[in-house]
Amino acid sequence: MDEPGPLWRNRDFVLLWCGQVVSTVGMRVTALAYPLLVLALTGSPFQAGLVGFAQSLPFLVLYLPAGALVDRWDRRRVMLVGDGLRAVLLGLVALGLAVDVFSVAALLVVVFLDGACFVFFQLAESAALPHIVPKSQLPTALAQNQARELGADLAGGPLGGALYAAGRTLPFVFDMLSYAIGFVTLLFVRPGLQDPRPPQGRRSLRSEIAEGLVWLWRQPLLRATVVLIGAANLVLAALPLVLIVRAQELGASPSLIGLLLALPGVAGIAGAVAAPWLERRLSPRAVMIGACWLWVVCTATLVWLPWPLALGAVVAACALPEPVFNVIAMSYRYALTPDRLQGRVLGAARLVTWGSLPLASLAAGSLLQALGARGALAAYAVFTIALASVATSVPVLRRAPRIRDLKRPE
Repeated sequence: MDEPGPLWRNRDFVLLWCGQVVSTVGMRVTALAYPLLVLALTGSPFQAGLVGFAQSLPFLVLYLPAGALVDRWDRRRVMLVGDGLRAVLLGLVALGLAVDVFSVAALLVVVFLDGACFVFFQLAESAALPHIVPKSQLPTALAQNQARELGADLAGGPLGGALYAAGRTLPFVFDMLSYAIGFVTLLFVRPGLQDPRPPQGRRSLRSEIAEGLVWLWRQPLLRATVVLIGAANLVLAALPLVLIVRAQELGASPSLIGLLLALPGVAGIAGAVAAPWLERRLSPRAVMIGACWLWVVCTATLVWLPWPLALGAVVAACALPEPVFNVIAMSYRYALTPDRLQGRVLGAARLVTWGSLPLASLAAGSLLQALGARGALAAYAVFTIALASVATSVPVLRRAPRIRDLKRPE
């Protein structure tokens, strides 16, 4: 069999990736613009928080049913509808601001629907990826998608602030156009991004969801990686807030804090670039268990550091192994999960791994309130020691095979 050509010559992947680079930056732009807009027009931090909650609520309530529906439907069509609807929704926000018609209640509905479209699009894109790139290039494609997300994190915030300063409708017009660009690029991606489905009687949505949950639970390796990522996110997602509070205690200026928050993004991009090379040369157990012990060292070090810039450098070190860790975890899922279950298994996994994010924010705020920044960091250090110890003791993680040694069941 001939070796596949370079990934940049894969027309479908390049179209999808480029379109989603623009769309992802647009998402980050409005992620900043939404709270700025609500605060400016209502002066209520609570209402600004409600908007963020409404946008993330689909993560908790839709991942399981969306996974089952994505396995039923045409994946390319789901992505087209997702980007098309998001373009319309952002256009409505921009139009409402332009004619000076604003309602927080209406905005809550819009951002919930926006988040719902994101859930469906993300599940369909992920399930379709093995039909766009060859199996041997999946780790590289996954790493490039990680770099896309991290790069958008770096660019979206500053761009969103600049656009909002120039005119409050501009961030929403930009996001509308970004989804329109994503929609157009998807039109040129070939159809047929799933295996043929044999004719059979349609089962209930509940039974299809249950099939995905049971299948994931019965896969010890996938189950262990999902739980490990969900637990790790309780710390990694909390570190930015703890870093801000600790840096303020040490006298850091707002501009310096902004620089500190950018360092993990830069480190994450570097990790994403190196992820395919590392995935080929390091064993999965070395990456997953080694990352856990690196997080122990980093969190313990943060407790004692008295210099703000050093705090950012250590948090950046925490971010370095995340891309290759994620590439390995996602590659396992692709290698082991039948195509007919891709959406449901990913939905079940994301319910655990992303469902821990709001819990991380809640726990960070509570720990900071009760213990202060250094006390919270000490608590996280203890948690990471426990997590690393458990990961090291789990046989399925200690014996985790290389991706190429796995065979996907039919």
